Amino acid sequence: MSDFHPSGSAGGGVPAGRTWKYGDNVDTDVIIPARYLNQIDPAELGRHCLEDLDPGFAAAVKPGDIIVAGRNFGCGSSREHAPLAIRAAGVGAVVAASFARIFFRNAINIGLPIVESPEAAAAIQAGRRVSVDLERGVIRDLDDARTWSVRPLPPFVLQIVRAGGLIALIKERNSGRGPKSQTEGVSKE
Repeated sequence: MSDFHPSGSAGGGVPAGRTWKYGDNVDTDVIIPARYLNQIDPAELGRHCLEDLDPGFAAAVKPGDIIVAGRNFGCGSSREHAPLAIRAAGVGAVVAASFARIFFRNAINIGLPIVESPEAAAAIQAGRRVSVDLERGVIRDLDDARTWSVRPLPPFVLQIVRAGGLIALIKERNSGRGPKSQTEGVSKE
């Protein structure tokens, strides 16, 4: 299985970077505006990520940066373009108080790391350096060493994310390179 190594990781495939803070109900229409839905190139989608909410985001985001948001992140339409645009922009993970159900599933399907933590989402401010340990379920503010425990991603979900999405995992398995089971290739620590 291919290891998850986002740029800006804190080692061991742990997404880490500067935070971008947003409020409640960030919908898919502001994550990637409808005028770009005719695009199929992920890089092009990434260049327009969040431009109606935060016009400077796509130009300033660095690989591995973390989006932190309030409740119901990704509400609105069921378009897979939204998590794809976030991932293509270079975001290492999204931490939110809660996610819209369909966005959550779409994010996992395309390999975008996401974790729910109302406490972390409320406490972490924009511009902080944060890491998100998906396997251990720990969000860490690297500037002041505060930590928040979250439910770790289940092994099969972690495999999907590490592979870069569900289709990538299936291709790995079919080629004989990837794990054959839900727990193969996942640390038991």
